[in-house]
Amino acid sequence: MTASTASLPVPAAAGTLAAASAVLAATPATDRSQPCSPLTDEAFADDAARWAALRARDARADGHFFYSVRTTGVYCRPSCPSRPARPENIAFHATVADAERAGFRACLRCRPAQPPLAQQQAAAIARACRLIEASDPAPDLATLARCADLSAHHFHRVFRSIVGVTPRAYAQACREARVRERLAAGCAVTEALYAAGYQSAGPFYAGAAGALGMKPAVYRRGGAGLTIRFALADCSLGAVLVAATAQGVCAVSLGDDPRALLVEFQDRFPQAELVGGDPGFEALVAGVLAVLEAPGATAAEAAALPLDIRGTAFQQRVWRALRDIAPGRTVSYTDVAEALGVPRAVRAVASACAANTLAVLIPCHRVVRRDGSLSGYRWGLQRKRALLDSEAASAGAGAASTADAGR
Repeated sequence: MTASTASLPVPAAAGTLAAASAVLAATPATDRSQPCSPLTDEAFADDAARWAALRARDARADGHFFYSVRTTGVYCRPSCPSRPARPENIAFHATVADAERAGFRACLRCRPAQPPLAQQQAAAIARACRLIEASDPAPDLATLARCADLSAHHFHRVFRSIVGVTPRAYAQACREARVRERLAAGCAVTEALYAAGYQSAGPFYAGAAGALGMKPAVYRRGGAGLTIRFALADCSLGAVLVAATAQGVCAVSLGDDPRALLVEFQDRFPQAELVGGDPGFEALVAGVLAVLEAPGATAAEAAALPLDIRGTAFQQRVWRALRDIAPGRTVSYTDVAEALGVPRAVRAVASACAANTLAVLIPCHRVVRRDGSLSGYRWGLQRKRALLDSEAASAGAGAASTADAGR
């Protein structure tokens, strides 16, 4: 019997491009002659929240409201670095147009009539990404910086903070994606790698395992010769598919229909060899099911399971950070990005979470929105809520037991 590896380790190129695609998709063309967007975020809908943002010079409030200063006759964005004005001289405005109708002119320092700096930089990085994608070979750093209208050093820093990887790593991901497309179309390995922009075979083969999740020839043959052990089972979260390579667990998928899980698993690499039923693998599956049933009470067991995780360097960093989140605790995508030292790569963090194929073992369910509400989950929001409720109950019971023991 054969099975696919749709849930096999995510190819590096796919993850990197997915992260950058989030940046591109969220960066529309900007007409700088138009005022910024009106207030749309309820977080800044009342004066108390606006005053708090103004005192903190919170850049997240930029574009959501503006403030004017009666004594100077100017209006600013909340993050304006100008010296604070006296509260009695300040008024709030929902839009640029409102401030200008009230007779105020735009501040020359923060330029509130232009898009926020973060939006301008995102648009510049999007242009650079498109240039990388369309060029062969990849443009050098100086060329990309000119495209973004930034200095080379500043461009490199901003690119990495937004996309989550360096321009070189992004160009490498683009080349790897082109190789994957050509291999999937049946091209010979040598033809595919040279057509994708590689100057020699050595660099490609050196990183092939991370880029493709397997040897190039195996990828081209649809996984032929690749041995995957897998099992279908039921748990409190529904149907579950567990798959493993010789290195460790490479897929844990959840769903309502076990057949659908199997079909998804077969679609990508129909020639991979499926092996099941040996005692060693059954013990591994039992360990995974134990974690699924009690994710908060079995953190040690989850950490002890061998995993076969492959992805971009950035994805690996995100997934390691997720495994450090204690059961019963949640963090936001922003928290994860800040912990990784790339606070502006929030969308890249979200893309890395979405690329996770190891349900619960890599606990992306513990990442929520900044306001605590649930965001998307690969295996359904109902399961995400069930997992969080189970972990919270387990953590509460543990705390109660500790308190009783201390009496």
